[in-house]
Amino acid sequence: MRITGIIMAAFLAIAVPAGAVEMGDDGLHKPTWLEDTFLDLREDLTEAEGQGKRLLIIWEQRGCIYCNKMHNEIFPDPAIDALIREKFYVVQMNLFGDIEVTDLDGTVMSERDMAGRWGVIFTPTMMFMRDGEAGQVMGAEFAAATMPGAFGTYTTRHLMEWIVQKGYDGEEPFQKYHARMLKEEGVIE
Repeated sequence: MRITGIIMAAFLAIAVPAGAVEMGDDGLHKPTWLEDTFLDLREDLTEAEGQGKRLLIIWEQRGCIYCNKMHNEIFPDPAIDALIREKFYVVQMNLFGDIEVTDLDGTVMSERDMAGRWGVIFTPTMMFMRDGEAGQVMGAEFAAATMPGAFGTYTTRHLMEWIVQKGYDGEEPFQKYHARMLKEEGVIE
């Protein structure tokens, strides 16, 4: 009986790694910083701004190995985790989901149809919304930057910092900002 208990404990330790992000019934990662909303992006934008944060839409899908990498390797980085928690209001969308979403322009459709409307074809895709009044534009048009796919820690952190600093309104494009930051941090010469 004792050996069975030891085997079961070892199996559970392997099956659920320490720090692993919880999965929802939809097969998507559910980190604690994720907002649970009615998916009315107009309300989400207002709520984000009310909290002094930027609205970040993250598109994912069940079984996405790159989403898994982001949630278990990139997002847990202390600097990225702190940025997300302090500066972003994160709303998750399912690339193939059936849940009804209201776009910034008031258009209502399923997540799946919204992904098509916005041109989202990769997961994860992170769409960082501008701040201020969206007016009558769809979310994809209001995005300050879009990160399609999984990137490393430096690129992800630098993009988040650039968004918070409103680098998209400045004269330094993200790639130049990223290269400058890599040099300043001693990652490259």
